Amino acid sequence: MAAKKVIHLGTRGSRLAVIQSEYIKRRIMALNPDVNIKLLTIKTTADKFRTTPLYRIGGKGLFLKEIEDALLEGKVDLAVHSMKDVPAEIPEGLEIAAITERMDPRDALISKEPLPSVEHLPKNARVATSSLRRASQLRHVRPDIEVVPIRGNLDTRLRKITTENLDAIVLAMAGILRINVKDIHLLPMDPNLCLPAAGQGSLGIEVRKEDAEVRNLVSPLNDSKASTCIRAERACLQHLGAECYTSMAAFAEIKDAGIHLRAVVADLNGKRLLRDEAAGDLKDFESIGTALAERLLSRGAKEIIEEMKQSIAH
Repeated sequence: MAAKKVIHLGTRGSRLAVIQSEYIKRRIMALNPDVNIKLLTIKTTADKFRTTPLYRIGGKGLFLKEIEDALLEGKVDLAVHSMKDVPAEIPEGLEIAAITERMDPRDALISKEPLPSVEHLPKNARVATSSLRRASQLRHVRPDIEVVPIRGNLDTRLRKITTENLDAIVLAMAGILRINVKDIHLLPMDPNLCLPAAGQGSLGIEVRKEDAEVRNLVSPLNDSKASTCIRAERACLQHLGAECYTSMAAFAEIKDAGIHLRAVVADLNGKRLLRDEAAGDLKDFESIGTALAERLLSRGAKEIIEEMKQSIAH
């Protein structure tokens, strides 16, 4: 019997990252019985600085840097990322070869006590989030809330509801579903209240552009609907100039055989929050994203983004 071809998959060591990577491993191996995928755990910069806000040290791309370096150096052959963590710019020589089906893309409020809505949080509630996007939108609807910065993997953050005397934390629904968290007070948040991050709910599989063999292995895992929506979201944020210090969101859905895209740009305290939306043919997803970004920029998003940049710098 011929030996199976070994493919190395780079992953962070958190429970969620490993679960996501194991899921992709099983799917690829089910389609390719002659392939054996081995996981290689890689510690990223974001894992090394667990208490510093990401925007202070370089943003969500720090979840990927060392893994992408390993890809470029040939130490691993593919990597699995939460698409919401993938920056707009992919390093030269790499590409996202597949975007998986989308799980629940919403944010979720996990609270100390069961709540019917965000409005029912106690006055001056302490709510933890690592996301400027979530913080801005929460403050927009509840200016009294004290937003508490929080870092660490999903399990660590869930424990901090008790250890840090928090009223609630905000996480992605998809992560909670993937690790199958039980016995929590969970409130999915309406996208009209808190628009999800671009790519939230889907996994992206990153490979070397030159590696046609691995690209062919992962391409069947691409979900065309999720890919179209997420590429529209990413086109919008890229044109807006999304950075680690900005508070913005874009979320697309397929409706009536077309694409419907919503976007938000806000300042940090949520006082200035711009919303807009656009719709059109699926084939025009990228131009719809850039046109929506242009409209937001013309309505004042450019000034909000510049103000946030200045405030973070100081």
